[in-house]
Formats: sequence, structure tokens, C-alpha cells
Amino acid sequence: MDLSERQHEYWRRNVKITMVLLAIWAFVTYVVGFYARDLSFNFFGWPFSFWMGGQGALIIYVLIIWYYARYMNKLDKEYGVEEGEDE
Repeated sequence: MDLSERQHEYWRRNVKITMVLLAIWAFVTYVVGFYARDLSFNFFGWPFSFWMGGQGALIIYVLIIWYYARYMNKLDKEYGVEEGEDE
């Protein structure tokens, strides 16, 4: 099955946003998590690094999911492949 140029463009944009968001995820998971231990003050009786690693990362993950869903809905509408309302 040959794909049209429009389908290739849709796929390229999908992969591009996925790679960008995956890079953000990796940065938050590995870089921020690694350096969070250097934040050595207490926050509500717990080390701040605990809150950064535990809560801050989860907030970023939820924002990544929210942004991806919003972006893909917009992209689907732009390319006419959105899901129907009755599904």
C-alpha cells in the first residue's frame, strides 16, 4: 500500500512530537532525578529532593500526556482523521 505525501507528513509530525515529548520525559526522569539529590533542604519535614523526584515528575508526566492528547486531536482534525462523535 502506497501512502500519499499527506499521510507521510501526518506521520512525520506525529513522530516529531512524540520524540520531543519523549526527550522531555527522559530529561525529567533521568537528569532532574539525578540532580534532585543536591537540593538539600527540608520541605514539610521531607527532603526537597523527595518532593521533586516524587511529585514534580508526576506532574510533568501528566502534562505531557495532556499536551500529546490535545496536540493529536488538533492534528487529526487538520488531516481529517478524527474519531467520530458517536464512537
